[in-house]
Amino acid sequence: MNPQSYKLRRFLGNFAVYFVLTFFALVMIFPFLYMLATSFKIPSDTFRYPPRMLPRDPVEIMVTGYDEPLPLYYVDVDGQQKEYALAQSNIRVGTYAPPEDLNATVERYLSEVKPTGGAMNPQSVTVNGEEQKLFDVEVEGQVIPMILVSQTTVGEFIDPQNPETKVYRNVRLSEPVENISWHPENYREVIELNNMSRALTNTALVTILVVLGQLATSVFGGYAFARLKFPGRDTVFVFYLGTIMIPFVMLIVPLYQLMVLIGWTDRLAALIIPWIFTAYGTFLMRQHFITFPKEIEEAALLDGASRFQILKDILIPASVPALATQATFTFLYAWNSFFWPLVIINVGNEKNHVLTLALNVLRGRASDTPNLILAGAAIAIIPPLIVFILGQRFFVESVASSGVKG
Repeated sequence: MNPQSYKLRRFLGNFAVYFVLTFFALVMIFPFLYMLATSFKIPSDTFRYPPRMLPRDPVEIMVTGYDEPLPLYYVDVDGQQKEYALAQSNIRVGTYAPPEDLNATVERYLSEVKPTGGAMNPQSVTVNGEEQKLFDVEVEGQVIPMILVSQTTVGEFIDPQNPETKVYRNVRLSEPVENISWHPENYREVIELNNMSRALTNTALVTILVVLGQLATSVFGGYAFARLKFPGRDTVFVFYLGTIMIPFVMLIVPLYQLMVLIGWTDRLAALIIPWIFTAYGTFLMRQHFITFPKEIEEAALLDGASRFQILKDILIPASVPALATQATFTFLYAWNSFFWPLVIINVGNEKNHVLTLALNVLRGRASDTPNLILAGAAIAIIPPLIVFILGQRFFVESVASSGVKG
């Protein structure tokens, strides 16, 4: 095979693989990016159709003769798109026509016409089998009785440079002038609206304690099952490992009754203590400690080191990838836990809320402002995302080292 042809085929193959992977990566990350961008928008921008990625704000300008800034719109004037300020909206305009010739239409403001015969004795006429009211419409100095064919609402647009120049256009069909603008104050409003700062503190406290507790129990349990010999060790380990197969929904009622008996309902202790023991973590650390060479441990014992010293000074420093892997998964689980806090923590007890409960309450309080809801979701998602990115290297290292046999 021609070397140049081989290199070209290899390059095209690699390019196709990277292109497909990049495409699917962008598809997967797009919802997160859209959520993050929407969290910086104003409420009106979140309801815009079709939706847009970047947040935009309407542009306003001060015009001579007006006390407040007026919004700018793109208005078609003499076939050209110009920026005009909206001075007045909801001006009602009617299309009128004589009963005998419905094609001869004229437009007048509703405030400029009056019912034929006066408001006390209005006149009407039958057109196409339907009774229509007559209105006096002035056309070229003559008052002609006409019927109202249709009506719409327009706005009064003025030239910011020459306020005397005015045009009337449909506001809904006019495009506002907008600039890209970010609103980080949405996050402050979310925190103030729903006591999110307290929920964030509680979530961080619960998550850190659960992670530390699971690491401690998993390390001691894994070392005991991997290195210590005692009667029934393997049988106990099998039964302990079998608890992973029990669905969480089967544990809710007995666990809740236990919390009631102890008096931990509606307290953060119920979110921490029951979850510092994990069969998965014990199994992970046991499998890691089994791969550790026994000769090093035996040499340490001969030198007079205790089991605790061996664990603290030798095994734990060499188990950073496994510990980081477990810490990452435990952090994600504890941070995103929703069902158990919903059961054990009263919704009205906001001082003990965690982020998932606070977001559930925020969904109702800010239902008309999705930008605030997504800002709260970003607050809940970004910390575990950062932890996962930082712990990914250790996770990959742990997976790679698990296939290496000493």
